[in-house]
Amino acid sequence: MSSLFIMAIDQGTTSSRTCIINQAGGLVAEARETFKQIFPKPGWVEHDPEDIWYSTQRSMRLALEKAKISGNQIAAIGITNQRETVMVWDKRSGKAVYNAIVWQCRRTLDICEKLKKAKKEKMINAKTGLVLDPYFSATKIQWILKNVPKAAQKARAGELIAGNVDTYLLWRLTAGQSHKTDVSNASRTMLMNIHTGWWDEELMKLFNVPEKMLPEICPSNADFGRTQGLGFLPDGIPIAGILGDQQSALFGQICFDAGESKCTFGTGSFVLLNTGKKIVKSKNKLLSTIAWKMKDQDMTYALEGGAFVCGAAVQWLRDGLGLFQQSSDVEKLAKTVETTDGVEFVPALTGLGAPHWDPEARGLICGLTRGSTKAHIARATLEAMALQNVDVLVTMQKDLGRKIKSLKVDGGAAANDLLMQMQADYLATNVIRPKNLETTAMGAAFMAGLGVGFWKDLNELKRIWKTDKEFKVKMTPKARKERLARWDRALERVK
Repeated sequence: MSSLFIMAIDQGTTSSRTCIINQAGGLVAEARETFKQIFPKPGWVEHDPEDIWYSTQRSMRLALEKAKISGNQIAAIGITNQRETVMVWDKRSGKAVYNAIVWQCRRTLDICEKLKKAKKEKMINAKTGLVLDPYFSATKIQWILKNVPKAAQKARAGELIAGNVDTYLLWRLTAGQSHKTDVSNASRTMLMNIHTGWWDEELMKLFNVPEKMLPEICPSNADFGRTQGLGFLPDGIPIAGILGDQQSALFGQICFDAGESKCTFGTGSFVLLNTGKKIVKSKNKLLSTIAWKMKDQDMTYALEGGAFVCGAAVQWLRDGLGLFQQSSDVEKLAKTVETTDGVEFVPALTGLGAPHWDPEARGLICGLTRGSTKAHIARATLEAMALQNVDVLVTMQKDLGRKIKSLKVDGGAAANDLLMQMQADYLATNVIRPKNLETTAMGAAFMAGLGVGFWKDLNELKRIWKTDKEFKVKMTPKARKERLARWDRALERVK
């Protein structure tokens, strides 16, 4: 066994994590640091870039301490990140001109509506595979340049640069020496043409984003740069892998072949299906996106759909309603009742994502009676988390023209056995959970390891991936049909 390790940075919406991975694919140590969420107005979500950087550094230090290894034993670093969240910063000082605007933020809805009225949606979708929605980065950059004094002028002069979280972390890790991104993150900006893999002139002009602001687009296992000036890590460690978080989870689940799929249960839930070298154009409002690109290989594409609120719904029950003290308590509470007894929860707390794409939808709890308890609401929340994914996966199967054989799952909520059984039952498809649920971090680690030769090839990664449990379908077709019908009726009430 090698005495060297891969460090994977997983910068998420509510916390920054660092995982130390050994050559056998084992999780040696993991450290997490939460940071503040900023809500300036209803529907607006921001992060302080300095909080992101501080929490990332803190998690890196703690992971090294827990693993009881030195920085000299890190063979390479991989980065995975919340994707559409974007920031703009001064090229010389490194100081952000505004807070990071988070993927959940809806402030640019008016910009999107104007572009729809101008008949730009079809062109944008054809070039990017994305729907015209505030979710993506382009309108967020446009908003910053328009609303921060002198920002547009400085951007045109080459004084400001932009990037999603991967680019920002890379910039800080390399002391400002590297301004790059990978194709998976670039494909989420609404500024990159997924057919060419490059920034698109027409899109940049449409959103008023100067190309000189944008990072260089690289393969996912490229040589992105070297650590410099960190103190707790030696200079010169290669950053050799970058993937957006959902693409990273797909890679970490070893879904290397066309037709393989995964669902990540995080703040939101995200389903990705590998479509190989082919861009599958959805007829049902799913996203066509880039999964990854390896050095000297063709692009690998994916279909994607997701719900904006998944684990965040459980957090809301905990923090907003005070139904329990820890998120993990939701399963125990939900198990105290056999059914929801008619209670339905549509967790459209930041609008509805795929395949509905209704940014103005709001959350709904209905079917309440005098007999309803917090246990019924807890169970309805878990059911909603699974049912949202059914909407996406059924749509995905329509686009593919065939049924998905199985679904791999990961993320914190995948540890919830009750939720995983619900997912299998409602989807009528077996659900496979890996031994290591940190597949988002694993994807970044695998990509970085391949970048420096730590692992030989994809076949070696397939050999070290292990299954924990397979949840088999138990629900009858009749019961499933009735349950899905009740969910559809609840959805109609929020639209």
